[in-house]
Amino acid sequence: MKGLMQNQPLLLSSLLKHADRFHCGTEIVSRTVEGPIHRYSYADAARRTRKLTDALRRHGVASGDRVATLAWNNYRHFEFEHGVTGLGAVWHAINPRLIPSQISYIVKHAEDSVLCFDSSFLPIVEKLAPEWPAVGLYILMVDRQSMPTSRLPNLVCYEDFINTGDSEFEWPVFDELSASSLFYTSGTTGNPKGVLYSHRSDVLHALTLGGLAVSGSWRRIRSCR
Repeated sequence: MKGLMQNQPLLLSSLLKHADRFHCGTEIVSRTVEGPIHRYSYADAARRTRKLTDALRRHGVASGDRVATLAWNNYRHFEFEHGVTGLGAVWHAINPRLIPSQISYIVKHAEDSVLCFDSSFLPIVEKLAPEWPAVGLYILMVDRQSMPTSRLPNLVCYEDFINTGDSEFEWPVFDELSASSLFYTSGTTGNPKGVLYSHRSDVLHALTLGGLAVSGSWRRIRSCR
């Protein structure tokens, strides 16, 4: 006999849904690559992320597909992380401090189909793109007025891309043990090695860290190091 309490899968989309419902007015603040500080609410982020997720779905991204980012910690990266994982695809965050040959290797090894990146990485992406035949779409994290001229094939503006999606998109429900994110090691011998996380592991990790932060235990742990 199974219990009936809290019978729902632990999915990363549930974290954004919770923030949208209970902390809709809380601000997310980040600095853009272009320079200005950007501010908006969790409600804004959730709406834009739903549009992004639907745009990825319409493009053909499906469950289990690897979708990469080469970007700094900003609001568009936040949207992309939640958009990819909420669809059931696998978010592959690339460490921008890796040497070009390692970046090229892990994109090929992961078989990424989409690469979303900040404008500061345009030169390296243009240089390495011929080595990535599996990447069929490049999304540059800028608005239309900041879109540069580039020889990169299949390059689209981030803001143009998300506007092809529907803000009323409904998050799918799937197995919590599905892969959520893929990260590669650095500083190890040989080529970087991929580590694959699940939705369940990520949500439990987030809840654990949140509990430590609220209780103050995190500060005590840090002070012991």
